[in-house]
Amino acid sequence: MNPESIAFAREPFGTPRGGGPGGGGVTVQWLGTAGFAITHGDHTVLIDPYVTRASLAACASGPLVSDIAAVYKYAPRADAIVVGHTHFDHVLDVPAIARHSGATVFGSRSASALCRTAGLPAAQVRDVESAFGGEPVTAEVGPFTLRFHRNAHSRMLLGRVPAPGDITDCDEVPLGIGSYRCGTVFGVEIHVAGRTLFHLGSAEILDASVRVANLDLALVCVAGWTSSHAFPERVMRALSPRAILLSHWDNFFAPLDQAARAFPRMQMPRLVDRLVKSSRDATVGTVRMLESVVI
Repeated sequence: MNPESIAFAREPFGTPRGGGPGGGGVTVQWLGTAGFAITHGDHTVLIDPYVTRASLAACASGPLVSDIAAVYKYAPRADAIVVGHTHFDHVLDVPAIARHSGATVFGSRSASALCRTAGLPAAQVRDVESAFGGEPVTAEVGPFTLRFHRNAHSRMLLGRVPAPGDITDCDEVPLGIGSYRCGTVFGVEIHVAGRTLFHLGSAEILDASVRVANLDLALVCVAGWTSSHAFPERVMRALSPRAILLSHWDNFFAPLDQAARAFPRMQMPRLVDRLVKSSRDATVGTVRMLESVVI
């Protein structure tokens, strides 16, 4: 089943749109993979934006370079860029986007090391991992309040986290995909305009450290969810969202201008069914590539 056919499994939680600021509301645009652009008024926060979408052959053949034309086309503006973890399909384009937009990058020590190696000035990089003392780290960006919760990555590769460890020794970029090590993983709570969102960039959740009250929208990664024990049920217990928008189900080796197609074995209908059964009234669904919802 194509995920587009299960979009909005119950009544829509927002208005599907092609993009834009959404007036007084908050616009959430899916950029493919785990990437989102969240806009309110004149401010935009990007989360895990990966728009280069390198082909499988390019990934296998050597170091990856950002597609600058795609960066300008699909990520033309940003006040902040949040990096949930540092696999290539979450962070490759972050230095290029930050360079042209002037956005501040928030992420782990690995994200900071990568951005510094790529030549971003220190003033544009915030290492939230070093500030972490057990309680979520908070940052203010215009009308946005960001809270970083320590989280984990799904053990989706034969029971292991793909490319584990930190990015600490990169002397230069570009890097091959294996050098984009995972780093510390964060879930990100976003407050803006009276709405609360939460981005879960990997299909795992640390129940003890990730708790969010009055959540309007959860942005939940699909990739690897079958490797995480009782993932749908634990997500609903920890977050109790009013709505869930599923991401990271698409073939991210295909360009953004093509319709999204799910990777094999994502088991989308099964995931949706379990999420819905774990909640009495939550909306669960997807949007098409580059579409938005307004909340």
